[in-house]
Amino acid sequence: MLKRLFKRWIALCLGAVLFGASAFQIQAATSPVEVSAQSAILMTADTGMVLFEKDSRERLPMASTTKIMTALLTLEEAERLEDPVVEITEEMVAVEGSSMGLMAGDKIPLSGLAAGMLLASGNDAANAAAIYLAGSLEEFVEKMNQRAVELGMKNTHFVTPSGLDGESSDGLGHYSTAYDMALLAREALKNEAFRELCSSSSYRVEFADPVKGVTYTNHNKLLTQYEGCIGVKTGYTKQAGRCLVSAAERDGTVLIAVTLNAPDDWNDHTLLLDYGFSQMESYSLMGGDVQGRVPVVGSEQQTVSFYGQNGGTVSIPAGAEGEVSRQVYLAPFLYAPIKIGDTVGEIRWYLNGTLLGSAPVLAGENASVQEEKEGFWAGLLGTGS
Repeated sequence: MLKRLFKRWIALCLGAVLFGASAFQIQAATSPVEVSAQSAILMTADTGMVLFEKDSRERLPMASTTKIMTALLTLEEAERLEDPVVEITEEMVAVEGSSMGLMAGDKIPLSGLAAGMLLASGNDAANAAAIYLAGSLEEFVEKMNQRAVELGMKNTHFVTPSGLDGESSDGLGHYSTAYDMALLAREALKNEAFRELCSSSSYRVEFADPVKGVTYTNHNKLLTQYEGCIGVKTGYTKQAGRCLVSAAERDGTVLIAVTLNAPDDWNDHTLLLDYGFSQMESYSLMGGDVQGRVPVVGSEQQTVSFYGQNGGTVSIPAGAEGEVSRQVYLAPFLYAPIKIGDTVGEIRWYLNGTLLGSAPVLAGENASVQEEKEGFWAGLLGTGS
């Protein structure tokens, strides 16, 4: 019932006026950072705010950064299937390039394949997971492209789960954009297992057969060279050049940097992340002061109290506190029954039209359904229920 009422919310503006829904960006007219990359972007992980970009929508091959998608899908299935053991076949390891050292007959947990992708950049691990989960590389790639659509990666087309260059039957190549890869990294970093792996300088994978443990070293040098680095993935092919997706966290702010075809990628990312952290600050989304009463229908109690929740902490450009607006959405009335703690509305915070976050508005009182009173004639004649 309450969900239907939300469609009829009225806005109680508590703060500045809401602006148009355009993406907020703080890049200066003259680029504050010079990078070697053909394409680059710097984005906040919490809100997707773009802080810097250079031809970020240009379609380019992205090499092994592709494995961000492959590993994410693998880890999601590993959780759903309770991390089954995968028996490696000849087909799975029939791939060139970087490898985690799999051999036909090996047995390894599905999550171990994700570790092999993210740390050793194993093409064998990517192919093994794809074939195990979908039956073939082609079927798994369809799942990758479907997820890309769901994430709004409008300029991405996967052909291989490993990131090796290729061409699909429809003639489309293997490509993405810096912007799309940043969107993918935002999604992947929400997965705790993914975040643990991509932030690890080394990780030990336990094989079921032969029984052994193998420790893999992460190819991402920024994990040890840049303060607060938490990932994400390196990549290289002759066609794509050096590709890198990185993320770093400082004082509650998480930034994502992507460079494609960047000869000096380590330095590019250091410059981008330093610039980003110099421009951002933490902002608390305060909603605890939102209080009031709302009418109730179908209860002897005519109104119930409501109160807002805080929305956590987000990153905004330094000095932009005064540009944050807050909107409270509340139904004009509620239907009984209502219990303390029921969600009755929502608070949303915006910065120049970009949604920063939201928090629920909760009922502060119970409101039971009013009992129907017995009619006069029914009571007199004894025909009441």
